[in-house]
Amino acid sequence: MFKKWVEIFKKDNLLNRAYQQSFEMLDITQAMFVEAIESLRQREDSEIDLKVKETDKKVNKYEREVRRKVFNHLVVVGPASLPSGLALICIIIDIERIGDYAKNMVELALDHPGKLHGGEFEEMISRIEDAVRNNFIKTKECLEKECGDSALELLEKYSWVNNACDDTVVDLVKEKDKAIKSGDAAALTLYTRWLKRINSHLRNITTSVVNPFDRIGFMPKKE
Repeated sequence: MFKKWVEIFKKDNLLNRAYQQSFEMLDITQAMFVEAIESLRQREDSEIDLKVKETDKKVNKYEREVRRKVFNHLVVVGPASLPSGLALICIIIDIERIGDYAKNMVELALDHPGKLHGGEFEEMISRIEDAVRNNFIKTKECLEKECGDSALELLEKYSWVNNACDDTVVDLVKEKDKAIKSGDAAALTLYTRWLKRINSHLRNITTSVVNPFDRIGFMPKKE
């Protein structure tokens, strides 16, 4: 189904430009995510290279432009392209949400004094970070290559991440590691929750490669 949508995108300059902008949005939000991790979890200072508000505004501007292009395309060509246009809007909405959470992470990095360490949860949080970081790369590859098999493998590979985030949050709330200060516990809880949300939105995008429009955002049905 996704390959058919892409064929429709490429036949129309307006829709194809909107499709390409979705990749640009994904690149921007990925850069925000990587910057947030570096500042919050790898550096003692709170320096941020990206201009957070300006970057977030750029993502929001792209979302509005994509919506406008899709709308104008549908006005001209009629309902025949409606499923593909709506699918593209679903994708860019998820990307915009990723940008919001990445912005939250960057703001947390600016507010948190020094490097945020995970205490006894450090190993698991680092594993989750690596998974989400790789999920960005693989999700974009799935979209670019329009590869359903790769999308299914990716959805299966990181199916553990959300549950791991939930378990970590519960353990933080229950004060399983008594050595973690209250401020760090609050920061870790927010951070882990945002990792889960970013991963969830990436998974939503990946489902668009293998699902019909009405099931975008849901796990594919097993045969």
